[in-house]
Amino acid sequence: MLIEINPNDPQKRLIRKVVEILREGGIIAYPTDTYYGIGCDIMNKKAIQKVYQLKQRDKKKPFSFICSDLKNISDYAKVSNYAYKTMRRLLPGPYTFILEGSKLVPKIMLTNRKTAGIRVPDNAICLGLVEELGNPIISTTAAMPDGTPFNEASFIADFFGNRLDAVIDGGSVPGEPSSVISLFGDVPEVIREGKGKIDIF
Repeated sequence: MLIEINPNDPQKRLIRKVVEILREGGIIAYPTDTYYGIGCDIMNKKAIQKVYQLKQRDKKKPFSFICSDLKNISDYAKVSNYAYKTMRRLLPGPYTFILEGSKLVPKIMLTNRKTAGIRVPDNAICLGLVEELGNPIISTTAAMPDGTPFNEASFIADFFGNRLDAVIDGGSVPGEPSSVISLFGDVPEVIREGKGKIDIF
């Protein structure tokens, strides 16, 4: 199901429609400020397993997830003063921050070090979905088996077909990866340089 949603002013009715799909354990594709993402409700273990199968990904490699804002992040991660100040300057934006996960995060979403990758993209559609759902959603790039990301919703819908329960068409996306920054132990480390300035680190 391809659902067109206005990227600047997402229609609440359509956001609610997609959130119903997420609540029922559905898998969706949605736009972010980097690539189109594939995701599900972080609290639905069956749906998470489906995303692993879809991506043919090793279970030892957790997916990152999207929170709606800094307050939402502090529910799902241990946020020090330093981490809070750093993220406040840069979010929403094209960054994935590695932080120690809280007890609310399902174990399957944590690394051996109990860390998680957390995003707050500068995209009104995915932030609207997380706010309406009340839980974070998984974020993994919608890509072909060789890793090439899709940059249009219609291609994603054609390629995945009924393996996805909904594909949101939110227009074009930048097509660059997020910068990945670890703030674990208050020691900033740039793990991947992508979209977004990293000179403050």
